[in-house]
Amino acid sequence: MDDLDWETNRPAVFGAAYRLLGSVAEAEDVVQDVWLRASGADRSGVRDPRAWLVTIAARLAYNVLKSARVRREEYPGPWLPEPLLTGPDVADRVIVDDSVSTAMLLVMEELTPAERVAFVLHDVFDVPFTQVAGVLGGSAAAARKLASRARGRVADAREARPKASRAERERVLTAFRAAAEGGDIDRLVRLLHPDAVYVADGGGRAVASRRPITGADRIARLLAGVAARSRAGRVALVEVGGELALETRRDGRVVWVDTLEIADGRVTAFHRIANPDKLRHL
Repeated sequence: MDDLDWETNRPAVFGAAYRLLGSVAEAEDVVQDVWLRASGADRSGVRDPRAWLVTIAARLAYNVLKSARVRREEYPGPWLPEPLLTGPDVADRVIVDDSVSTAMLLVMEELTPAERVAFVLHDVFDVPFTQVAGVLGGSAAAARKLASRARGRVADAREARPKASRAERERVLTAFRAAAEGGDIDRLVRLLHPDAVYVADGGGRAVASRRPITGADRIARLLAGVAARSRAGRVALVEVGGELALETRRDGRVVWVDTLEIADGRVTAFHRIANPDKLRHL
C-alpha cells in the first residue's frame, strides 16, 4: 500500500476510529480492517488517500457505534472512554486536539451516531460532505445539518467547560496527588469545586461506585478512604487525550487512570477508569 503512504496516514485512521468509538481496542480493530480492505481495493481513482482511508474507518466505526449504543445501555455502572496515552514518550503517534479529551468524548457520546460521524469526519478531518453522506447513506445537505447540530453541542460544552492551561493542570494535579496520598481531606476539599462530580467506571470488573457522587466533601472522603484501604501504589502524571492526568500503578500494573476537569484552580469533574479491560493496553 505504498501509494497510500499507510504509515503516514495510519494516525488519522486510528484517530477517527477512536473519536467515534471511545475505545482503543475497538479503534485498533477498525485500523486492521481498514488496512485489509484498502489493500485489496482498486485505488486508481483515489486522489486523497488520507480522506479515503479515514472515510473507510468511519464507515466501519459507524456500524460498531450503532451496536455499541445497545451494549452501553446494559453496561454495569457509568461508562467512560478508554484512556488514550499521548505525549512525546508514546511510540504510536496520534493526531491530538481537544476532541480526544475525556470531557469532549463524553460530550460526543451524547450525540447520535450519525451526528458524531458527521462532526468527526468534516470538522476534525475536513472530509467533504459528499463523502460524509456516502458513509451515512443520505444527502450532503443532510450530512451538513447533522454536523451543524453536533458542532453546536460541542461549542456549548466548550463554553461551559473552559480548558485549563497545562501549567494550571500540572499545579492542581500535583497538589491533588499529594493530598490524596496523604489522606488530607481538608486539602482535597479546597482543591475540589463545591459542586464537583465524581464518576467511576469499573465495568463490573473492579470496585467502583455505580452512581456519580456530587460534592467536594463526599468526594474528598471517598478518595481519602480508597487511598487508606488500598496498598500503596505509584501515582504518576501522564498525558491522556492531550491533557495531563493521573495514573496509579501497583506491582507494575495500572489499576486506574484519573482524568480531571479543572476550572479556576479547582477540580470540577473527576473521572476514574478502573475497568481492567480498558486499561489492558497500558
